[in-house]
Amino acid sequence: MLEAVPLGPIEWLVVAAMVVMATAAALHALLHKHDPAGAFGWVAVCLLFPVAGPVLYFVFGINRIRIRARALRSEQLPPMAGTPARDPIAVHPEFAQQARISSAVTGVPLTGGNAIDTYHDGEVAYPVMLEAIEQAAETVYLATYIFESNRTGLRFAQALERAVRRGVDVRVLLDGAGEWYSWPRIRHRLRAGGVTVARFLPPQLLPPRLLINLRNHRKILVVDGHTAFTGGMNIGDRHLAQRRGGVRDTHFRVRGPVVHQIESIFLDDWQFTTGDRRRPPDRTFVSQGDAVCRTLVDGPNEELNRLTMVLVGAIAAARQRVLIMTPYFLPPRELIAALQSAAIRGLQVEIVLPGRNNLPFMHWATRNMLWELVKWGVRVHYQRGTFVHTKLLVVDDHYAQVGSANLDPRSLRLNFELVLEVFDATFTNQVAEHVERAISMSRTVTLAELASRPLPARIRDAICWLFTPYL
Repeated sequence: MLEAVPLGPIEWLVVAAMVVMATAAALHALLHKHDPAGAFGWVAVCLLFPVAGPVLYFVFGINRIRIRARALRSEQLPPMAGTPARDPIAVHPEFAQQARISSAVTGVPLTGGNAIDTYHDGEVAYPVMLEAIEQAAETVYLATYIFESNRTGLRFAQALERAVRRGVDVRVLLDGAGEWYSWPRIRHRLRAGGVTVARFLPPQLLPPRLLINLRNHRKILVVDGHTAFTGGMNIGDRHLAQRRGGVRDTHFRVRGPVVHQIESIFLDDWQFTTGDRRRPPDRTFVSQGDAVCRTLVDGPNEELNRLTMVLVGAIAAARQRVLIMTPYFLPPRELIAALQSAAIRGLQVEIVLPGRNNLPFMHWATRNMLWELVKWGVRVHYQRGTFVHTKLLVVDDHYAQVGSANLDPRSLRLNFELVLEVFDATFTNQVAEHVERAISMSRTVTLAELASRPLPARIRDAICWLFTPYL
């Protein structure tokens, strides 16, 4: 029979360290995990495996994306969520509740007197954007995720260089990862032409910074503080729909007081990147139209997933219809529940997705969860032909969202995004007509189709779906 060997001082210190480490990791999971299943799982792992458990939790369980984002930059507009903005601007009575929800979540006030023009595809949008740059007299602020060095990119570079020669203050903010989509990189050409260029969190070796998350996915062009462009388009030939392999997309020109908010967001990003603390001057805006708007910004530096909260609120407030068009669709559970609830209440709920995605693994992961929506009456449609990169949301007849955010974890949790919230019947119905036309040329996904997928395809889709938090 083996005799028990008493533990010495060193062994007791090791045991005590293991207990302290396991307890500390379990408490951290208990206090910082927001869903019970996740918290319970990590607490159990840490306590049952007092060495491996805390190590695994440290490597995989802690949300370093959010911690890193907060350390890298302070909160952008607004300074504090949960503090409702004062909204003296009236909206349609049916959406007064939604306006209050957005005000409370974002702290950004509504602005009236705005006009929004819609441009489908780069062939239509780019000439209007270039004309605005050519007419600039004071400032041109451009932020984009991708700025290609092909024919379209060079046209924009030349217009920006001409603006510099006219004495215009031109500033271009490129995402440090997005700029690698094109070679040679456009920033060298822009700087040679006198354009002031900054890069948002570029990868670097020393000190190491190889971030694939925390990307600035916003698309912003602001000219002279009175005209702005935003939407889904980057700068480059890829958004020429008539070009072979081109992408269809939608961009918007905005005029009116909300341009001040868009300009402020650009300057916040510019300050973070360069340290330049300039702010937009106070301006008097003449009413340009009837649209009531506000900007919604979202990013991993925030405690709350503001955009998700606003989306859930808007869908909950719906009384007639919810129309969604997005290239990437992997919504969080609360958004899935809101869409299911809307369909169960008898609303028209339509989701329009590309039939062939430029990222096949996104398409496969989405296929694995679509049955949860189709089963409860949500109609899902696949567009035929060219890949469509457009992001649109319509609720009833008076509310719409447009901008850079997809309905996936990367946009809702990992990237910095800009969305424009619009309360306006004319604009909303224009967007709805575009979505309805797309539906009429698409094919509808059935529950039978999803259930009849071959076993290898179902396994593939499920494996991709497992990586949803990182796609």
